[in-house]
Amino acid sequence: MADLYKTDRNRILQEFFRLTSFDAESFHERKIAEYVKEKLKALGLRVEEDQAGDKLAALHPDSNGTASNIYAYLKGTKPGDPILFSSHFDTVSPGKGKKAILLEDGTITSDGTTVLGADDISGLVSILEALTVIHENEVVHPDIEILITVAEEPYCEGSRFVEFERLKAKQGYVLDLDGPVGRVATAAPSILSLKIGIEGRASHAGFAPELGVNALSIAADALSKIQVGRVQSDLTVNFGTIRGGSGRNIVPQNVEIEGEIRSLNHEKALQTAQEIREVFEQAAESLGGKIAFSVNEHIRSYSVSHESEVVKRFCTVVEERMPERRPELLTTYGGSDANRLNENGIETIVLACGMNKCHSTEEYTTIEALEQSARLTLGLMIQEASNNITKRG
Repeated sequence: MADLYKTDRNRILQEFFRLTSFDAESFHERKIAEYVKEKLKALGLRVEEDQAGDKLAALHPDSNGTASNIYAYLKGTKPGDPILFSSHFDTVSPGKGKKAILLEDGTITSDGTTVLGADDISGLVSILEALTVIHENEVVHPDIEILITVAEEPYCEGSRFVEFERLKAKQGYVLDLDGPVGRVATAAPSILSLKIGIEGRASHAGFAPELGVNALSIAADALSKIQVGRVQSDLTVNFGTIRGGSGRNIVPQNVEIEGEIRSLNHEKALQTAQEIREVFEQAAESLGGKIAFSVNEHIRSYSVSHESEVVKRFCTVVEERMPERRPELLTTYGGSDANRLNENGIETIVLACGMNKCHSTEEYTTIEALEQSARLTLGLMIQEASNNITKRG
């Protein structure tokens, strides 16, 4: 019976190289989406597509080849609650012209001019390989649902438009975490972005500086009173960009600042945004200026109990399939589509799937990690211990 659980190293490697060859930066995922759709159909899954592409194209007119979120369904051959597996199509920039290179020690890198795309091709390959093993060996399984999203990298834009009524599963796994296979994120933060427009009054800095209101001084006064970095154990604040002014000899009239807040406590994130707003308002009022303050909620925090079934199943499969590893449960300060799934009633955790140094041209994976991720995904799909694997008929 053990052969029913055997993944194919060469097939995994070939699929990884094929998928990384697609140019699939965010909002440009049409070609890879069409390829994956056909793969899923060939494996016997029913495949559907929503209207996310049209909605994203309206918001991002410069997009070209935007695909939509893909839903795929494999009817179960044994009783059991449906379970969801998810990954995303898009990669970050620079992601055009990617060339995966296999090194002698089994490491896979790009040529150094682009990202590799293991984020999230490693997740896609794991799902496809697990489904292939099930299909070829007729391994029994409960209902399996697949969700593959577009535009995940820019604050999970694509999953804003997921039609959750299409999904029946109440538990799920997102394959989209870096680090060794066997690691999982059970909690992640809310992420709020801030944009602060500061309006002063321009005047000549040499002839009439007293007639001006220096917007940069307002910004400096406010920023000096706001703690940044890891403010609390579950809260971070950062201001990342500042733009403004029109000349060295002109008192700057306008300054724009952008920043973000991340917190594992959603209400704390909102409260922190309000406190920051008040600091800027007070600084502007005291120096004679005005502010325009906006907050955009990208994703909302979640925390899944370590005693939940979705976590316990993960730990069991890791212990059975990876005896050299212990399950590693952690909190991440990065967001993923799991945030939206949890917000919409699907208890979901995020699995490491073989990606390392993501969002950089030093990104890499290994053959061993890709195999481990595929085996782990298969174990979670069939929800059977190794000595209980059965075949239809």
